[in-house]
Amino acid sequence: MTDLETKRLETQAMLENAELLFDEGQCRAALQKVADEITRDLGDKYPLLLPVMGGAVVFTGQLLPLLRFPLDFDYVHVSRYGDKLEGGAFNWKRMPDAEQIQGRHVVVLDDILDEGHTMSAIQTKLLEMGAASCRSAVFANKLIDKEKPVKADYVGLDVPNRYVFGYGMDAAGCWRNLGEIYALDGK
Repeated sequence: MTDLETKRLETQAMLENAELLFDEGQCRAALQKVADEITRDLGDKYPLLLPVMGGAVVFTGQLLPLLRFPLDFDYVHVSRYGDKLEGGAFNWKRMPDAEQIQGRHVVVLDDILDEGHTMSAIQTKLLEMGAASCRSAVFANKLIDKEKPVKADYVGLDVPNRYVFGYGMDAAGCWRNLGEIYALDGK
């Protein structure tokens, strides 16, 4: 058996043993709620939307068609984890040009707000670059036992303090492509 076949079988077993937390219908409803809230608050402001690569890809791809007003789009790429399970120093891989940020209402999109350190750092940097305002929209907000340095302005779903995956969030590099949210068995 090849390494790829072994990984495929292991990740398939991961999904088969996971607990479904939110089905596709619940995820679609949560997405629509976020779209409605952003439209209400920023539909007349011509905002700049900045997804955080790569977890925000699914959330962003599903959200954009629901925002029926003019907006600009770019992205940020910052990592705190790399190949580690716990966060370390920030690695700023890509930020938009300062001219694009200056005076703009910015919405940072991400898949999940876990401890909030990355989102807080991104918002601080954008405000330092001259953003008129900086809000955050996350598909999932993890309910952890400690205070976060930032709260998301728009939240699709609150998820338990477990290892969750699907809808852009990965497990062992896989399953971002699922339309549902699962939790690893026992974690």
